[in-house]
Amino acid sequence: MSREIFGDRVGRSGKLAPSSCAVILDASREKVLLTRRTDNGLWCLPGGMISAGETISEACRREVLEETGLIVELIRIVGVYTSPDVLIEYDDGNRFQGVTVCFEASATGGKMLLSDETDVVGFYTFDQMESMPVWGNNSERVYDAITGREFAFVK
Repeated sequence: MSREIFGDRVGRSGKLAPSSCAVILDASREKVLLTRRTDNGLWCLPGGMISAGETISEACRREVLEETGLIVELIRIVGVYTSPDVLIEYDDGNRFQGVTVCFEASATGGKMLLSDETDVVGFYTFDQMESMPVWGNNSERVYDAITGREFAFVK
């Protein structure tokens, strides 16, 4: 199980966790690919922590493949997201302040499937997403991706 803890500079009590995620839109750009996490039941963009020895883009492609079964091409960086006021805590006691690079990506192959980290994978409209329990600031990342802004957000 994972959960978020909020508080003034609560990130100081954890380690930094570099990670990546992907906003994958359907062809009409009206739906976004979301996964439901098995550890806490919340919806999120596919992604996760970078493993030692890989690049941020390799990590993003690997995490998307592991969690969704899809092969993706990374199109652009949507933004870099972190907050010292949010801490992610896991049942094993590990605590992390995330530093996430969010990419816009396009599915180029593979077949949607589930993993031990995801129990539902699918495309959802932005209206549907608003009524779903979404993890952290994943909704913000989706909206940042669809603004069409030329430069990456840094938040």
